Amino acid sequence: MKKTFVLDTNVLIHDPEAILQFADNDIILPITVIEELDKLKRGNGEIPYSARQALRLIDSFREQGNLSAGVKTPSGGSLRVMIEESMHLSRSSNDNRIISAAVSLANVDNAPHPVILVSKDTSVRIKADALGLVTQDYLKDKTTVFQRYGSIIDGEEVTNGIKSVRYLKSGDKIFRVYGENKMEPVRRQRSVMNISPKNIEQECAIDALLSPQISVIALTGRAGTGKTLLAIAAGLYFCTKPVHKGAPEYSRRYEQVMVARPIVPLGNDLGFLPGDVTEKLHPWMQPIYDNLDFIVGTPNEHGDDKESDYRSADYLIESGIVHIEPLTYIRGRSLPRRFLIIDEAQNLRPLDVKTIITRCGEGTKVVFTGDLEQIDSPFLDAASNGLAHLINKFIQEENFCYLNLKQSARSVLAERAAELL
Repeated sequence: MKKTFVLDTNVLIHDPEAILQFADNDIILPITVIEELDKLKRGNGEIPYSARQALRLIDSFREQGNLSAGVKTPSGGSLRVMIEESMHLSRSSNDNRIISAAVSLANVDNAPHPVILVSKDTSVRIKADALGLVTQDYLKDKTTVFQRYGSIIDGEEVTNGIKSVRYLKSGDKIFRVYGENKMEPVRRQRSVMNISPKNIEQECAIDALLSPQISVIALTGRAGTGKTLLAIAAGLYFCTKPVHKGAPEYSRRYEQVMVARPIVPLGNDLGFLPGDVTEKLHPWMQPIYDNLDFIVGTPNEHGDDKESDYRSADYLIESGIVHIEPLTYIRGRSLPRRFLIIDEAQNLRPLDVKTIITRCGEGTKVVFTGDLEQIDSPFLDAASNGLAHLINKFIQEENFCYLNLKQSARSVLAERAAELL
């Protein structure tokens, strides 16, 4: 049955090409959506970029006909921009105006098709439902693939239904499995930068991080499982050790460890914090500094000298070994031979993940870490965020590895708190 979908602004910010994803159904954009996109289009970052991209696509349909009357979409549906005439809620918010537009369509006598409001905002869906309107989330990039994979295989079928890298435990041995049934033994209890694995999951994570055949890694798990610590340790190992014995000191597999974390929401202007970019990023990047100091340690050979407060993390950054990069400005970059770590990746949109990976140049390895149960972005959930989307799209690629770390390595207290609280 053909349907009429009314789209909220956040759907087009999440996916600027969303209007192409509704098959032969009719799409309605309340004029408030166009006004919100117009306000969001200015500036740098992913949100302004998405707003501009969505407006350009809408404008391309305007050139084909009258948007107020409706223009055919490539899939056989139609796109129409609607002026809200009657209000069913207070005009105090744009959300209410969008909901009222959808309710007006649904209340038309002899409406030809069911009307559905599509929004990624839970409060919008709740208010619309209270008015008797059918609502739904944007479903195109929803996935649950991450729930089926990521664990260490133990006595299961070796292929596990996928071709990406996974790990098999057989007795006291661990094997790296990839492709249909290719297997290689994994070196047990391998440490990296003096960080020793505390469980079999961390052993497999270290192997994946150090394996040259794996270029994209997704590490998920609760806080304290060691995701970010192991990723940074592996990056430092590659950027401070020769590629092989006898190689000159400057000969490294990767030129730099590059670490980035999304500032929620991604694309937010950093101007509300004082100082330069480094100072503005510092509160968001403090966990990275903590991990760097834990790995390298803080020198104290200066005694009471004023340089005794000179942190090892500062040295790594100032020497160029480690670079902290705001994701806001990554568009347009080309990043060859980097060990790229994207922390808190569960707060990214699918479009953001695409932007990051397409920036990777020759010889770059990218590691995404995050907790799919702890999402801070108001318009994302476990099934629709960029990290889950990455796992879904790359699960059949032989140069990809997904591991879900379940065992806490921080402390007994941290593990117990994660279970109880």
